[in-house]
Amino acid sequence: MLYLTSDDFPIFVPFGVIGFYRYLWYLIRFAAATAYRPIPLPENPTYIASEDVTIIVPTIDAGEEFKEAANSWLVGKPKEVLIITEEKMLGPLQDLANQVDPERIRVLTVPFANKRLQMSHGIKNTTTDIIVFADDDAIWPPTMLPYMLACFEDQKVGGVGTSQRVQQVGNRMTVWEVLAAFRLTIRNIEIASSTHIDGGIPCLSGRTAAYRTVILKDPEFLHGFTHDYWLGKYQLNSGDDKFLTRWMVSHGWNTYVQCCKEVELLSTMKPNWRFLKQVLRWTRNTWRSDLRSLFTERYIWTSHPYVAYTMVDKLFNPLTLLVGPVLVSYLIYKSTIPIDQGGYHLPWWNILLSYFVWLSATRTLKLLPHLWYQPEHVIYVPAFIAFGYYFAIMKIYALCTLHETGWGTRAGIGDASAATAALDAQDKIQEEEKHHGYPQSEPSPFRDQPSPYRDFPSPSPDSNAAGANGYATRHTGRKESVSQQRRRGGDDEVEMQVGFAR
Repeated sequence: MLYLTSDDFPIFVPFGVIGFYRYLWYLIRFAAATAYRPIPLPENPTYIASEDVTIIVPTIDAGEEFKEAANSWLVGKPKEVLIITEEKMLGPLQDLANQVDPERIRVLTVPFANKRLQMSHGIKNTTTDIIVFADDDAIWPPTMLPYMLACFEDQKVGGVGTSQRVQQVGNRMTVWEVLAAFRLTIRNIEIASSTHIDGGIPCLSGRTAAYRTVILKDPEFLHGFTHDYWLGKYQLNSGDDKFLTRWMVSHGWNTYVQCCKEVELLSTMKPNWRFLKQVLRWTRNTWRSDLRSLFTERYIWTSHPYVAYTMVDKLFNPLTLLVGPVLVSYLIYKSTIPIDQGGYHLPWWNILLSYFVWLSATRTLKLLPHLWYQPEHVIYVPAFIAFGYYFAIMKIYALCTLHETGWGTRAGIGDASAATAALDAQDKIQEEEKHHGYPQSEPSPFRDQPSPYRDFPSPSPDSNAAGANGYATRHTGRKESVSQQRRRGGDDEVEMQVGFAR
């Protein structure tokens, strides 16, 4: 390489600085991830899954993989599993639920296939202190719930995430599934490092994440969650996990991610080219959410400065990644020019081979945490390199098409505006009937029986006068569980709740 730089050294300086920065940045993340430690199980847990956990699963097309996933959820003994689907899928999903556990799995419906409305419908039907959202194909280890609940011993923690691994669909993983597995390995390192450095995370993945119910029952949250628009006119259906994570930050709640084998879920990925559509949808959601976090809401700068810095870094990452091929192309061009006319003396194939060897070595190093357990996947490193450049171009394309909010990989997803309009119309009718004293019409499929959380104060900055631990009172009118008495600290009618964390 020094022999080449003797031709024109200054051109290599800026690119050398970029390369040094990128790999120094990776070493910092890797060191922080190595130093990270998950929260251990408490000796006397405050929260018990059988009394305090409801699992909400929004879905429209669950198949046979649902059975394996549902059985893995029930091993942790949650109080209830709520499957939220559209009306036409009630029969098939009820049959699947009956085959697994009809006592603990309840199937509810909404008239439109809209993930955010399905999630909000599940929230309104929840009566436990903790909600866990899960994908219909997320397979949990037996220790998932106890380790997630351990994080809520800290009353400032409002949301908890997990690490992930790819579950192959067929007899062997396709190249698309391996690429997804590579991405998850890198993501696990990133979230462990950010959690260790400043306690933040760019996104609590929607594949499985737990939240305090009192936060999600807030009417302000429910309205914002189901009326989320990009640029004020493009209603969002996907990106729910990004919204939830930003809500935690903007409302003063801490988050935590348990990165360990005890909380590592398995999730299927698209085993074909449709994986690229998934990535495009995720990339658009990331652009929209990160731009909001950094420049509109701006809470991330003071709450989690390291995470804010990673978001800024990702804004420019596509450009810095594409600099390499541009430089190599320029060097190859110069190598075709005679030396006495200012050309470079190394042949083009030498430059190209050196570049490929360098990429292979550095990318393989990044993927060592994955290759350590599955060394046979080393043959896919060239595909990962090619995908990296494709992804850089995709990110630029996604930035230019943020107005496209469709799901992309699922047929039958309803129009978000139509679904929300139906909900708002039903709410208006019920409000008018209540105001005029008329008998109310049949309950909306989005509205359900009153929850014991109905009287909780909405978490807000104004409710933080008492500091980190707020209190709310409610008369339950029923016999309390042991865990509820333990949280209350006695037999009086005042139960401690977290109003606002900041």
